[in-house]
Amino acid sequence: MTERLSLYDTTLRDGQQTQGVQFSTEEKQIIAKSLDALGVDYIEGGWPGANPTDSAFFDAAPQTRARLCAFGMTKRNGMSAENDDVLAAVMNANTKSVCLVGKTHDFHVSTALGITLAENTDNIARSIAHLVAQGREALFDAEHFFDGYKANPAYALEAIRAAYDAGARWIVLCDTNGGTLPVEVGRITGEVIAAGISGDRLGIHTHNDTENAVACTLAAVDAGARQIQGTLNGLGERCGNANLTTLIPILKLKEPYASLYETGVSMPALEGLTRTSRMLDEILNRVPQKQAGFVGSSAFAHKAGLHASAILKDPSTYEHIDPALVGNARVIPMSNQAGQSNLRRRLVSAGLDVAKGDPALAEILDVVKAREGIGYSYDTAQASFELLARKVLGRMPDLFEVKRYRVTVERRKNKYDQMVSLSEAVVVVKVDGEKRLSVSESMDETGSDRGPVNALSKALSKDLGQYSAMLEDMRLVDFKVRITQGGTEAVTRVIIDSEDGTGRRWSTVGVSANIVDASFEALLDAIRWKLIRDKGTPD
Repeated sequence: MTERLSLYDTTLRDGQQTQGVQFSTEEKQIIAKSLDALGVDYIEGGWPGANPTDSAFFDAAPQTRARLCAFGMTKRNGMSAENDDVLAAVMNANTKSVCLVGKTHDFHVSTALGITLAENTDNIARSIAHLVAQGREALFDAEHFFDGYKANPAYALEAIRAAYDAGARWIVLCDTNGGTLPVEVGRITGEVIAAGISGDRLGIHTHNDTENAVACTLAAVDAGARQIQGTLNGLGERCGNANLTTLIPILKLKEPYASLYETGVSMPALEGLTRTSRMLDEILNRVPQKQAGFVGSSAFAHKAGLHASAILKDPSTYEHIDPALVGNARVIPMSNQAGQSNLRRRLVSAGLDVAKGDPALAEILDVVKAREGIGYSYDTAQASFELLARKVLGRMPDLFEVKRYRVTVERRKNKYDQMVSLSEAVVVVKVDGEKRLSVSESMDETGSDRGPVNALSKALSKDLGQYSAMLEDMRLVDFKVRITQGGTEAVTRVIIDSEDGTGRRWSTVGVSANIVDASFEALLDAIRWKLIRDKGTPD
């Protein structure tokens, strides 16, 4: 028989402590709905009363299957739980579950709080008892527990025992500083259970300061803890928290966890994991980490020809799971290391079926190798490779032709006597047999200049006749520049990452001694690739 593991997400509270991250109320609502669709059991919405955004979230909290949880701290010393206004603000969020943080390390009790150990223990017990008396499910966040246990195990156990005996549903052991290693987490968790704290009321909350948060969490589960706390994409203070986008697929797909435990995440919901991960990055305006396990765009990328050839025969040779299980996809990058089996696999994924032994295969490889020799990189720019292959195969549709373009950047004073820049682009294209001229500036809605490439993108997509509507949901999400040769013959390589309204991402490359020319080449490829995919071709 399987045991149930409870998944507790703290992206909206602990994740918001990440440097540079501040969610709006609307963004928190979107994330909460996505977490609920994924199947987590608890969504910690924030600390009501601590800031206006968190309070507003609870005032207009979305309806979820998952339990919404408010976070706060145990009552302050010298006042009753009933009269503590900070605790009252947390209670007033009216969530069924409330998580209170309290000190369990004697050092922090005496230095940070400046009270006696007995007073701290009493504060914990009375706070939890107050929640239970009000009909709330109580969780106790045992701050600095592992460091506290190593320093004074008797008091650390006394502190969590106070919450346990007062009726806390979950006692959450926290590695607040993130320095405890997996072997220690497993041993201490086991000793806590042996001391009389039932494992089915024990949770684990780890930080990633030693890059061990996931491993520490699994060690606690192995020892008997049955609630897992973490964040999407490992978001969190300093180095982050245990990453739920890693933990969830491990628990669902990897042995012995898949056979021993069940969670609220169904297999169909697991297929939305990659989309959920990238949704969070989109909200944060971050480029997704390509090497992220399970959900990264390179997690199932096979560059070497030997690997790609083996993948064609049996994907399990170089893949630990089927990428589709987590909503990801296999990628066969093209580079000067590619062989014909690698090439054919990549062409098939692009909808281009070329027979084995076709002379065009060798020609495509020759072109790729020659172009990479002058600075192109098709390893990352898969969309540009597909267009190159189409040209060699004679399967490149005639969409539009750029006749000329011009871009200018002007520095001038605005009405506030501040020096500002303004980029303007003029593009002339021939589409449907007709020449069209478009002019666009790069100024955004805030009055800031987004640069010449943005101006070119807006001008190019502004008037492409029948194709303009297809480009309305397209936007540039990343722009990378690298100088591939030094000195007076320097060559610039530009990689552009694009995205559309469906969440589809693609990369294109341009190379030139002129950075604007290189950017424009990559931009043209990005637009043409999207049009081909959306419009379809006779292939």
